[in-house]
Amino acid sequence: MAELKTTVNIAWNGGATGNGTLKAEYLDTKVAIPTSLGGSGNGADPKELLVSSATTCYIATLTYMLESRKLPIVQLTLNSEASISDKGFNITHAPQIVLAADATEDQVQSAERAIEGADKGCEVGNLLKKAGVVIEAQGKVSLK
Repeated sequence: MAELKTTVNIAWNGGATGNGTLKAEYLDTKVAIPTSLGGSGNGADPKELLVSSATTCYIATLTYMLESRKLPIVQLTLNSEASISDKGFNITHAPQIVLAADATEDQVQSAERAIEGADKGCEVGNLLKKAGVVIEAQGKVSLK
């Protein structure tokens, strides 16, 4: 993995029940402590940001793989769900890939392989896996 450097800045106001503004080169979002932990809940919490990072990495990797295979993509969506408890931390990615109606069976199979390949190729996901997070990709490929 190539070395990556990034800068993130947060300005926080109002103590534990306040919120902050998180900024990076292309990110500007409110963050807060969840209400379940005594915070305001008026912003994304750290777990949401962590799962968002894994989700963004996965879809970017999948998009690149699908494009490099020159597949006739009509639509690509992703829903990711995280389960965080004393038993562990799991993330399930559920991509939905819609190919053109005239896509071949080989193209469908290639898209299905890309679902698994993106999981293996996502650098953020791989870092989380090294820390014990269980990540799965359970996608669906259909024709329009």
